Amino acid sequence: MKDPSAVPGAAPPAAAPPAAAPPAAAPRAAGGRVGLSRSVLVVPAALGVLLVVLPLLGLLAGTEWEGVLGRLADPDVRPALRLSVVTTLATVVVCWLLGTPLAWLLSRAEGRTATWLRAVLTVPVVLPPVVGGVALLLAYGRRGLVGEPLLEVFGLRIPFTPVAVVLAQVFVSLPFYVLAVEGAMRGIDRRLLDVSATLGARPLRVLTHVALPLAAPGIASGTALAWARALGEFGATITFAGNFAGETQTASLLVYVALQDDPQTAVALSLLLLVVAVAVLGLLRGRWVR
Repeated sequence: MKDPSAVPGAAPPAAAPPAAAPPAAAPRAAGGRVGLSRSVLVVPAALGVLLVVLPLLGLLAGTEWEGVLGRLADPDVRPALRLSVVTTLATVVVCWLLGTPLAWLLSRAEGRTATWLRAVLTVPVVLPPVVGGVALLLAYGRRGLVGEPLLEVFGLRIPFTPVAVVLAQVFVSLPFYVLAVEGAMRGIDRRLLDVSATLGARPLRVLTHVALPLAAPGIASGTALAWARALGEFGATITFAGNFAGETQTASLLVYVALQDDPQTAVALSLLLLVVAVAVLGLLRGRWVR
């Protein structure tokens, strides 16, 4: 029987498009492999964390908490703490005065000379501290490149003095400051500096009024790193400045000495340095640094 609505000669109606096939389900094997790979990585990752955390937990567990403040206030401990505070602050000032211009010049410099200069400045970061102390002795000692003329002409003796402590700390901490500040200065928009120059600002004014405020977070980060590195310096200091109580013995050196005679004093000082390190890390991760 014919369809009464059909018109002679008309084309038959188009067939409806087939329904879209449902998307294929993701294979569960891939998810299983990802979960398996994560479980395999958890074990070495946990061991790595334990290698760092366990010694810190041992330090906390071995501390006699009721006598910590008394040991830190001991008359034999206070000179070392005082010297550490004074020398590290002097080191920070030297890093500001010398490292800031150096970081600015390196951030603007290009070419092979700047590359080699950065490499030389990075050497103290990877150099064994004792080797740094030997190098300082050969530079500023009685027969050193600079020490001999200073001794003969001016009568100045640098090794085994508080000045030697500051020089050792500057030697190991200045690279940290310069690298941090240079990175911050490289991130400054050059157009801001160019606009300041076109408005008549001299290069020194551009540095002090534009570059330094913009690089303030990097300067703060570099200052914290340099101060913390100077506070924990041991090898170069004991080699170049000695370990004389009340004169060149810093807190780190006193920890080494007290560990033999009074272990709990060494533990209390170690705990103090640990607190300082954690505080520095907290400041570096704080909003005022970012």
